[in-house]
Amino acid sequence: MLVTLLAACGASTKSDKPAGRKANTLVDFTPVSKNASQRFKYFYLEAIAQQTKGNYAAAFDLLNHCQEINPNAAEVYFMRSAYYSTMKNDSMMVADIERAASLNPKNTTYLERLGQVYIGMGDFPQAIDTYEKIFANTRDRDDILNILIQLYDRQKDYDNMLRSIDRLESLEGSSEEITLARMRVLSMKGDKEAELAELKSLSSKHPNDMNYHVMMGNWLLQNDRAAEALKEYEYVLDMEPENLMAQMSMLDYYRNVGEDSLAYDLQEKMLVSETTPINSKMTLMRKVVGDNEQQGGDSTEVLDLFHRILAHPQKTTDMHELYAAYMTLKKMPKDSICQALSDALRIAPDNAGVRLELIQSKWGDKDFDEVIRLCKAAQEYNPDEMAFYYFMGLAHFQKDEKDEALQSFQTGVSQINESSNKEIVSDFYAIMGDILHEKKREAEAFAAYDSCLQWKPDNVGCLNNYAYYLSEQGKDLQKAEQMSYRTIKAEPDNSTFLDTYAWILFMQERYEESKIYIDQAVEKDSTVSEVILEHAGDIHAKVGDMERALDYWQRAREKGADSKVLIRKIKLRKYLKK
Repeated sequence: MLVTLLAACGASTKSDKPAGRKANTLVDFTPVSKNASQRFKYFYLEAIAQQTKGNYAAAFDLLNHCQEINPNAAEVYFMRSAYYSTMKNDSMMVADIERAASLNPKNTTYLERLGQVYIGMGDFPQAIDTYEKIFANTRDRDDILNILIQLYDRQKDYDNMLRSIDRLESLEGSSEEITLARMRVLSMKGDKEAELAELKSLSSKHPNDMNYHVMMGNWLLQNDRAAEALKEYEYVLDMEPENLMAQMSMLDYYRNVGEDSLAYDLQEKMLVSETTPINSKMTLMRKVVGDNEQQGGDSTEVLDLFHRILAHPQKTTDMHELYAAYMTLKKMPKDSICQALSDALRIAPDNAGVRLELIQSKWGDKDFDEVIRLCKAAQEYNPDEMAFYYFMGLAHFQKDEKDEALQSFQTGVSQINESSNKEIVSDFYAIMGDILHEKKREAEAFAAYDSCLQWKPDNVGCLNNYAYYLSEQGKDLQKAEQMSYRTIKAEPDNSTFLDTYAWILFMQERYEESKIYIDQAVEKDSTVSEVILEHAGDIHAKVGDMERALDYWQRAREKGADSKVLIRKIKLRKYLKK
């Protein structure tokens, strides 16, 4: 809460009251008559009832009436302040909260709200005064002391920060956190000797905890007392040779005093040691890579170090993955990178990320057999990861193994759930539709396309194929036209999409419109296919331009089209329906 309040300083709440102004504490406690007291109670309860019903205007009016009856009722001012806040009348809101707090100075709720308002205004002196009053009323609240510490920090009042930390220690007892907080304040204050005394006190209270000696050494090293720091580190390493914190600090010491060779030896020892946690090893190795890149990027030393580390058995894949990433960075041979990924996969065959990276590398090499092998193995360890069915199906498709591809996609579809990647699911159905169409299973193909578009309505590849296959059957041409039109809007320079749209218009006997789009399809593609050329010939024949039609048909033949219908069209010099 405090962080939120402090972050809002000077922004969330503004007031006409100058920062640091003393709140009015003069209160008239003239008592009200018994009759006025009864009237006050009736109208105040009614205000609460109206507020509960959502009748805020009525509740606000009733509160004003209550204030007239009893000007010393703190609860009225506090309740009414919320209305002024909603009305953006900040000056009246502040005045009401101040009035409520002054009328009932023991009410912690009123004081806390007032303190929050002062923090929002950036009036830290008033906020400090308010929270000091709260703590005076409730001396068991460590949260109030923590707020005061941060408020005094804003004011750079280090003495009162220390006083508040002392009070916190009295309340909670001594702890490492409190000592470190006190050291931080002493550091800001510039009292180095007192800061060191605190650290020595902490160490003496925990003589068997070597980490405090390391902390002492770190403080000494940071304050240019390297010789004293070394004694602390050596003491710890004599007592606990594998103390990671001391080893890391010793590394800093060697670098600080220019003993680079000793730093390198210790670093390697830590990297190959089985007692060094993998997170620490990864941090160290990333620093090695980063330092090497800053010094020119000579990879020889880094690779040698990786080799020495990986010569030891690894319990996790992290170092192998970092090795592969580094080799990728240095553009090393793909075989070496794949070997590192394969080594990682042997350690953790269920590591989907590593396996996918390896699959993508093999895909780039068009090693479809290896892609299939990797995906098949993955389905045992990660049966719900759709990407493996996807790549396996595509690999079979590339090998012209349509039945196997279809089976892989159908198995993958069974793993679909609400959190599945929409792009992948959409492509699953799109490719299934293409395969089913090729197998003359039209109804199933169109159902697959429909499923594809449910997951991704703008899958332009599916929209194009679906529309074209509908046009081939001469049915649902209006639906086909709508789908095809969306593709040319998405990719207006795609000659395949332009051809599909032109052909659907042709099938609807809208020949002049069709000609516009088929001409664009031919112009957009310097390597235009024989299918598009034959379509261009058919369309130009229908608009009466037989010379261009013959030219397109002949070009289609030269591209490899050799259907009997095409040959007869050229011979008879007229359009013939298939």
